[in-house]
Amino acid sequence: MEQLFEIDFVYTAASFSVAVLAMVVFLAIFETVTKYNNWQEIKKGNISVALATGGKIFGVANIFRFSIQHNDSILTMLIWGSFGFSLLLFAYFIFEFLTPRFKVDSEIAKDNRAVGFISFIISVGLSFVIGAGIIKN
Repeated sequence: MEQLFEIDFVYTAASFSVAVLAMVVFLAIFETVTKYNNWQEIKKGNISVALATGGKIFGVANIFRFSIQHNDSILTMLIWGSFGFSLLLFAYFIFEFLTPRFKVDSEIAKDNRAVGFISFIISVGLSFVIGAGIIKN
């Protein structure tokens, strides 16, 4: 199997496949922790939910970019990507905790675009910080 992964096209396809599957799982986890239905709200045209969800997608993809770049095996890439996702999820809860005057989920569900945009920026910004911490084994 290792010889197969030495072929750049195969390794790229494998990395892509694992990252996409992880993205689906991670978005499902985000869906369960938010008080609104992401895809239903996006279908209704809720820009705030689209921003927050887009930030999460970008954040997870960016973490996997660093993970792929700095690790030699698919398993190690997945472990670091999952760890990075856990930190991003933790940041989501911290954001909710640090805004006691309003509930982030409620504001995003009401299409408060300022809160949706800040959520986007937090996910994107922290993905670079998390990615910078990913090391090569």
